[in-house]
Amino acid sequence: MDKPWLNSYPAGVPAEINPDQYGSLLDLFEESCRTYPDQVAFINMGAVLTYRRLEEQSRIFAAYLQNELKLTQGDRVAIMMPNLLQYPIALLGVLRAGMVAVNVNPLYTPRELKHQLVDSGAKAIIAVTNFGSSLQKVVNETPVEHVILTKIGDQLSAPKRTLVNFVVKYVKKMVPAYHLPGAVSMRRVLAKGRNLQYVKPKVASDDIAFLQYTGGTTGVAKGAMLTHRSVVSNMLQCDAYYGPLLENGKEMVVTPLPLYHVFANTVNLLLFIKKGGQNLLITNPRDLDNFIGDLKKYPFTALTGVNTLFNAMLNHPEFGNIDFSQFKLTIGGGMAVQRAVAEKWKAATGVPLIEGYGLTECSPVVAAGRYDQAEYSGAIGLPLPSTLIRVVDEEGKVQPQGEVGELQVFGPQVMKGYWQRPEETAKVMDGEWLLTGDIGRMDEEGNFFIVDRKKDMILVSGFNVFPNEVEDVVALHPKVLEVAAVGVPHEVSGELVKIFVVAKDPSLKEQDLIAHCRKHLTGYKVPKLVEFRDELPKTNVGKILRRELRDEVKESS
Repeated sequence: MDKPWLNSYPAGVPAEINPDQYGSLLDLFEESCRTYPDQVAFINMGAVLTYRRLEEQSRIFAAYLQNELKLTQGDRVAIMMPNLLQYPIALLGVLRAGMVAVNVNPLYTPRELKHQLVDSGAKAIIAVTNFGSSLQKVVNETPVEHVILTKIGDQLSAPKRTLVNFVVKYVKKMVPAYHLPGAVSMRRVLAKGRNLQYVKPKVASDDIAFLQYTGGTTGVAKGAMLTHRSVVSNMLQCDAYYGPLLENGKEMVVTPLPLYHVFANTVNLLLFIKKGGQNLLITNPRDLDNFIGDLKKYPFTALTGVNTLFNAMLNHPEFGNIDFSQFKLTIGGGMAVQRAVAEKWKAATGVPLIEGYGLTECSPVVAAGRYDQAEYSGAIGLPLPSTLIRVVDEEGKVQPQGEVGELQVFGPQVMKGYWQRPEETAKVMDGEWLLTGDIGRMDEEGNFFIVDRKKDMILVSGFNVFPNEVEDVVALHPKVLEVAAVGVPHEVSGELVKIFVVAKDPSLKEQDLIAHCRKHLTGYKVPKLVEFRDELPKTNVGKILRRELRDEVKESS
């Protein structure tokens, strides 16, 4: 297969990585702890965790799972918490015990939580007390035998710990009443585990490290089986691609995306552990005042996020007071990066906003823009080292450069399959190629462009209209803060384009937007309906949910 993208790689980026460089994530982690023992690994709410301390605490946690809970290698353990110092301790403890980490979104409804715990067969769960009420409602209907609870401030020093936990529970009232008899505190686990012996398991590279659940937006949530090899490979691919820019032991990455999200898990947590970097964990990025306040305190060098977060940051009155003098890398993932946001970001920070592309099923990164790109191109970038992408038509025929079709991915980062769902696995795998469901094309330099998701496409009088394109144009209007485009049923044309808009300026009118779109879009792509909203529905990581808007339209029609 031709690989035109190799000629477009930044200098020093290799064509291939060695996916077997580490036998498992355990070997990777232990190497970093030996190399950078006294370097700070994680920072959160002013507290720090060095690599030495992280090694010790995660080993103690693993020993507790092995000895006190009598869990065995391969057992699934769920982790349900936002970005706190407790997260890397718990995650690495689970992995070092030879068990499978099941990342759980803390904002799940009881129904969603029950499905994931039952489907994964999780025998234990580590959760923040804030979500104890949701857990209480379903835990007796799941295979969970052991509950470990932690409070928000539990890794802070004694006076601050007491204060934070008091404020969270009694002042902000963020901990609804719950009843979980038999639950043990994480602080007690770490105290008791000190006297227990940890035995490093023999973990094979093909063993499952994560059951990472897809969002369930296309039906029931499925657990992608990500092996130690697939996750290590993706981390090494990212390291190779950004390696010439990042210095070992000298970087600080800001992590506003939750670590239970696979993008933040691989790119922020694992990549920067490999680099011996510091990780500034942001517990609640929606609290922009505190988030911006944290950024003003630290000499950070890298930041990842989603388009909506970057947009919100740019519009914050204190954004201009952040020191970007050490800053060198911004990566946007999870949703399309819009031209208006990317251009404003580059102008404000001097650093390009690189779009990354990936899927949960690929651990997750597949392609990314060059870190030295001069300007926004709209591309998702170049395939990472050791990754192949092909464009395939409806009949399964590989398409030439420039033609549009479904993107399919081949590489060591591709999942083993969906947990206990061979029929679902068969639907998305063609041999070792993963069918992404994304429609795209490749240009002459090997850059790939996402046109849109198959399911999001709008069909107007037989013509395909891609929401990304419409949204990109609308977002260019200076009075628009956020936008989402969906198809609305119409008896003549099949569908019409409708846009939902959050205005930056209340003087913005429907006719202004339609006139603006007519300048940039052909007739059938121009929105016929405009609805202004105070906010748009989003996932917990800030990705706009077109699906919810489509459902609203269907219910009202």
